Amino acid sequence: MESPFSAEFFRDPWPAWSGLRDAAPACPVELPDGSPVWLVTRYADVRALLADPRLSVDKSSGDGSWRGFSLPPALDANLLNMDPPNHTRIRRLVSQAFTPRRVENLRPLIQRTADELLDALPAGEADLIRGYAGPLPVTVICDLLGVPETDRDDFRAWTDVMLVPPRDDPRAGARAVVAIHAYLVGLLARKRAEPADDLLSALIAAREQDDRLSEDELTSLAFLLLLAGFENTVHAIGTGVRTLLTRPGIDRSDMTKTIEELLRYEPPATVLLRRFATEDVDVDGVVVPKAATVLLVVGAANRDPAAFPDPDRVVPGRPGGHLTFGHGIHYCVAAPLARIELEIAIGTLLRRFPDLRLAVPERELSWRPSFRARGLNTLPVTL
Repeated sequence: MESPFSAEFFRDPWPAWSGLRDAAPACPVELPDGSPVWLVTRYADVRALLADPRLSVDKSSGDGSWRGFSLPPALDANLLNMDPPNHTRIRRLVSQAFTPRRVENLRPLIQRTADELLDALPAGEADLIRGYAGPLPVTVICDLLGVPETDRDDFRAWTDVMLVPPRDDPRAGARAVVAIHAYLVGLLARKRAEPADDLLSALIAAREQDDRLSEDELTSLAFLLLLAGFENTVHAIGTGVRTLLTRPGIDRSDMTKTIEELLRYEPPATVLLRRFATEDVDVDGVVVPKAATVLLVVGAANRDPAAFPDPDRVVPGRPGGHLTFGHGIHYCVAAPLARIELEIAIGTLLRRFPDLRLAVPERELSWRPSFRARGLNTLPVTL
């Protein structure tokens, strides 16, 4: 099948996802990096396969054709590469930090951070990604984990390069991974020497006292929490604000319902974690062969008219459950934190600046060139 990833795709992927959804339950395509994969796009199929044990996240189950990120073992032993029982053991440990009650206790910190960042925006015109959507979730997850304030800009810069390396410097991503690894090793050593009241210190204690984490598992978990704790939230704030500013008439009276619908309509990760078939898998009549790489496209599933009538409209409070945070054992452990951050970030912004509007035509907005993520490079607004 012809690749759906045209130049226009990164600005507006929805026609391509709709075409794939209409074409077949599962479609073999080639990714921009040349990797052969099967894309699954229909809601019922994506939801079922997210909970299907025949799809493994362990790369050893694949045929070796998947490229993805090249991570050292000390960063690769994380939840995104683990099946049970190791996944169960580590998830049980980290999920204690993200219970709804614990996350609710972070509300004052998130609100204070939002207010301080909005106070610091320049009068008249600002880039909301650089000045607000970017630093807010970085500040929150770094405070939770215990990352010093002086180190946060470096970590954000490294992850940006790792996820989307410059086209003129293909080795930049590998150098960023080396820098992240070295930084985390040093940070964990400092936390081990001087424990504090933060999540990283608690995870170190779990390793030291109960031997529940290997050293690679500890470093990999720190990496995953830092990366996942802000990357998608940055995108969700940016795309959520853009949607509200360009789709007039959206009900904002209940921000919780509005945020939930924005997450369905414009998920920050349109393609979830790659999986590998441990046997031939029948997807509604199409057989995905054993060891093939499978990508579950929640961006397409969330706009499947079979699950969500009139799916290209934003309708807060609509019935049905979106798949933005996944489903099954790999459901996003930090979903409660993301929801509160989005509610506070977007709600506070709109209250503080009721006349907020885009400073450029919508078509001139710059999107990240990624088939996995749906995120803006910048969001220029008039306050």
